[in-house]
Amino acid sequence: MGLEARLRLARLFLRTDARRRQGDLAAFLTAAFAGGVDVVQIRQDGLDVVTGREVLETARRAAASAQAVVGVLGDPAWAGALQADLLHVGAAGGSSAEARAPLHASALLGRSTRRATDVGAALADDALDYFSVGPVHAAPGLELVRHAARVAPVFDVAAKPWFAVGGVTEASLVRVLDAGARRVCVETALTAADDPQEAAARLARPLAEAWRADPAAARYGFAAAASRGRPR
Repeated sequence: MGLEARLRLARLFLRTDARRRQGDLAAFLTAAFAGGVDVVQIRQDGLDVVTGREVLETARRAAASAQAVVGVLGDPAWAGALQADLLHVGAAGGSSAEARAPLHASALLGRSTRRATDVGAALADDALDYFSVGPVHAAPGLELVRHAARVAPVFDVAAKPWFAVGGVTEASLVRVLDAGARRVCVETALTAADDPQEAAARLARPLAEAWRADPAAARYGFAAAASRGRPR
């Protein structure tokens, strides 16, 4: 599948640093992908292009068997030099068109949204492929997730994919799903886990079940996709 199709079918997005302190990036990501992670974003300050390429190649090798997407958070020029497949920028990250310019032609671009007006701007921005909504643990939190679910129905292919982010844990996932999210982005829920594969699986399973149970999934042709691919 192409990058856009993989993003559209993604449910579990992981943000992590390069695990330089632990020295286990390959093993950690291999476990996370085996547990059900679909997208990983590396964010690590201070990496030069050479080291960044090494980190991304490690992540890409780990992602290959799962057909997962690997991207970065950072400067667009740096992401372009790395030939990253995905770049995420902040809510105040400047022009999306300018951020996209250094990226390769098929690369995915996403942006954070923190207010309803941000969500509206992201939906109207032709240079963006997806956006994140949150943080869910703080105001406006789940109300913003509910808003995104109303204006960008998860399974409507005419709407951009979006991920609830910021405090999504195994404990909070039910509330996030009840608010209408069907894609989530996590960090410490996996990066601090003793067993990242099992931790990912405990998140991936209810996400897959929410896809299967959502009437809109069948209406828009996503029901079969919820059951395909790696075991969840």
